[in-house]
Amino acid sequence: MPSKHDKTAARLARKLGGEYNRGQGPDINTSSQATEVETARTVEDAKRQLRGFNKPVYIAGADAEATRRALEATERTTIGVRDQNGKILKRSTRKRR
Repeated sequence: MPSKHDKTAARLARKLGGEYNRGQGPDINTSSQATEVETARTVEDAKRQLRGFNKPVYIAGADAEATRRALEATERTTIGVRDQNGKILKRSTRKRR
């Protein structure tokens, strides 16, 4: 049975026009942004995984608790936050180069 993370990542990938990547790198990578889906326990890992991207980057919480922790973890960073439905709660300020 798919995990909450997998379900959220697959749903957001369809919504954002990308594919869910189960391997290394961000969970969802499109030409215009990268999104890492995280649970409450793994939110801090996302900041490391999104390092080095030259386009807007987002952490999407797999549930409300993960989203809350992502908002806390990304204060004073260029990383944006989405909820489990893809709604942007904090816009990424990272620019494309």
